[in-house]
Amino acid sequence: MKINLNKKQSMTIAAIIAIGILLGGLILLSGKTGSSAGDSHGHADSHGDSEHHAEKKSGDKDHADADKHADGEHHAEEGKKADAGKEETENKILLSDAQIKAAGVSLQVADAAHIKTALVLPGEIQFNEDRTAHVVPRLAGVVQSVPANLGQQVRKGQVLAVIASTGLSEQRSELFAAQKRLTLAKLTYEREKKLWQEKISAEQDYLQAQQVLHETEIAVQNARQKLSALGADAGSAGAFNRYEIRAPFDGIVVEKHISLGEAVKEDANIFTLSDLSTVWADIAVPAKDLNAVRVGEKVTVKASAFDSTATGTVAYVGSLLGVQTRTANARVTLANPQGTWRPGLFVNVEIVANEVEVPVAVATDAIQTINDKPVVFVKVADGFIAQEVSTGRTDGKRVEIVKGLKAGSEYAAGGSFVIKSELGKASAEHTH
Repeated sequence: MKINLNKKQSMTIAAIIAIGILLGGLILLSGKTGSSAGDSHGHADSHGDSEHHAEKKSGDKDHADADKHADGEHHAEEGKKADAGKEETENKILLSDAQIKAAGVSLQVADAAHIKTALVLPGEIQFNEDRTAHVVPRLAGVVQSVPANLGQQVRKGQVLAVIASTGLSEQRSELFAAQKRLTLAKLTYEREKKLWQEKISAEQDYLQAQQVLHETEIAVQNARQKLSALGADAGSAGAFNRYEIRAPFDGIVVEKHISLGEAVKEDANIFTLSDLSTVWADIAVPAKDLNAVRVGEKVTVKASAFDSTATGTVAYVGSLLGVQTRTANARVTLANPQGTWRPGLFVNVEIVANEVEVPVAVATDAIQTINDKPVVFVKVADGFIAQEVSTGRTDGKRVEIVKGLKAGSEYAAGGSFVIKSELGKASAEHTH
């Protein structure tokens, strides 16, 4: 059927169709936009889920790491405690009080001490030169007898040797003649004096006799002084040549260079006599230690060859340093009543250089060495523990403890070596 539409109707239908097409296009466009938005939202949700899972994994990982770290520290701490316990066990010796007493271990308490730091210098015993004499005859002659022997103790004035000397004979003859002239001069003077007083003789004769008397007196005095200078007396008639050599003081004959029948000169050294009741200890003092060595300072002298100790006083400190040695000579006067200190003996001279009060000190015998480290065996309830320490100054009897031991700690002093040996046995058993 053919429908005839007018122009107005046709235009209306075309407009409706155009509107429909436009609305359809808008609907399609809107659907695409919604799909894109949905996809975008889905992607965002997916990203959020990924981040959430990643975050969760990260958190779980961090938590796991933290737990692992805590566990590691816990194990490390337990390991350290175990090592400390093991070390304490290895350094511990179990001993009862009865065993300690039976082993002869003495206990002391670490406390403060007054420690004197000593300067030790090498020295050598020498003769006391003030009490040593080199005996010479002072007159030439021939040896008639030698009563003194090498090493003999002699007294002052004791005859050491007898020499026949022509020079001494002449000196005694001179004295004897002078004495004879003096006797005659006295008689002459007395006679002339009496004659002069009685007006029988002239005053000139009296004065002349007086002058002769004075001259003979001087001659006798001069002859006596000559003999005295030689250490001889006037002697007896018929023995003018006998010269007795006597000891100048109490001492020991340390050298002898004379024999029977020997002809000796007036300056020959025939004896060396020394009083060994006191000796000298000569020491060499380096320049850096001169301030610590002073005259009058008390010192301790110890023999190097044997166990002997004595005290002395510094009597002399040299003012000059040796060109080669760069040391000054010092001298200690040492009493030697028993003759222990023999000349030539090497000694060590201890001089107090410093005195200090330390807060913690132990007996020297308490220090033992384990693994090349100094230790002190500290008393605990059931025995001892080897405590490593750092030592400081010492005076030979007490040792300063710088680190490792507190004041008031009880430790093994005498007999600590017994504990060390027990610790060595325990370590050997533990190793096996």
